[in-house]
Amino acid sequence: MVGRGTPVRLWGSPLGENLVLMAEQYPLVRTLPVHDMGRLLLRCADRPGLVAAISGFLTDAGANIVSLDQHSTEQSGGTFMQRTIFHLPGLTAVRDELERAFAERVAGPFEMDFRLTEAAKPKRVALMASREDHCLLDLLWRNRRGELDMTVAMVISNHPDLAEQVRAFGVPYLYVPATKENRAEAEQRLLELLRGNVDLVVLARYMQILTPDFLDAVGCPLINIHHSFLPAFIGAAPYRRAKERGVKLVGATAHYVTGELDDGPIIEQDVVRVDHRHTVEDLVRLGADVERVVLSRAVLWHCEDRVIRFGNQTVVF
Repeated sequence: MVGRGTPVRLWGSPLGENLVLMAEQYPLVRTLPVHDMGRLLLRCADRPGLVAAISGFLTDAGANIVSLDQHSTEQSGGTFMQRTIFHLPGLTAVRDELERAFAERVAGPFEMDFRLTEAAKPKRVALMASREDHCLLDLLWRNRRGELDMTVAMVISNHPDLAEQVRAFGVPYLYVPATKENRAEAEQRLLELLRGNVDLVVLARYMQILTPDFLDAVGCPLINIHHSFLPAFIGAAPYRRAKERGVKLVGATAHYVTGELDDGPIIEQDVVRVDHRHTVEDLVRLGADVERVVLSRAVLWHCEDRVIRFGNQTVVF
C-alpha cells in the first residue's frame, strides 16, 4: 500500500543530477527555441475588432508579430480562437507586466480566456506508464534527439519493469504501486510528486483509471493514448476481437483526459490499413506503431502551444 509519507523507490541519482547528466550526455540536435519569442493563445466569443485589438496591443508593446492563426466556429456569433507568435526584445523581463496589461486592456473587455508563454522555456513533463514500453521509450528517444520541446522531469510507473530501460535516458524512474485496491493512497502519492512540479502529464500506456478527484487536483493537463477500437472493443484482447470482426483499419487516438473515460477532447488520430492476411500479432505491432506516432504529435503540439480547447473539442493550429 502507498500512502502519505510512504517512500517511493527511485532508480538513478537525485532529480537535479539526473537532468544535468541527461543534458551533458544527450545535447539537443536542433536549435533551441529563439529567445524573446512569445506565444499568445486565446479564446472568446466572436465579435468585430478582436484581431485589431490584439495586434494593436502587441504593436504598442514593441512586439513584432511573426505568425498569426485564427479560427471562428461560425460566421457570426461563434467562438473565436487565435494563436499569435511574436518577438519582443527582453520578453522574460517584461512578461509578467505584459500579461497583466493584456488582461486589463484586452482580455477583460473582450472576456477572453488566454495563455501567454515564452517559447524558450520548455514545458516540464511527467511520463506515466505501466508495463508496455513502446510509447514511453519513443517519447524519451524523440526528446533526447531534440524533436520534442520539453523537459522530462520524471517517469512514474505502477510497475518496476521498465526502470532499466529508462535509466539510459538519465530520467528519474519513480515506482508507485497502484491497483484498484489502493487507488486512493496511490493517487495521493502521485499528487505529491506531480502537483506544482510539472506542466503536463502524459499517460504513455498507463493502465490505471484516474479518478475525477485526482484530475481536479493535479493542476495541469493530462494527455492519453488509446487504440481507436474504443469503444467498440473495450476490455481485454481488443486486437483479437478486432481480428475476429475482420477490421480493415487499425488506429489510435490521443486526447486530453477528463472524468469521462476515454471521452476527452481529441488532439490527434491516425490509422493504417490492414486486411485478412494480418495476424493478431501483426495488428498489435501496427497498433503500437500508430500509437507512438499519434502520441508524439499530440505531445509536440501541446508543448508548442498549438492546441486550444473549447467544449469537448480542440483546434490545433
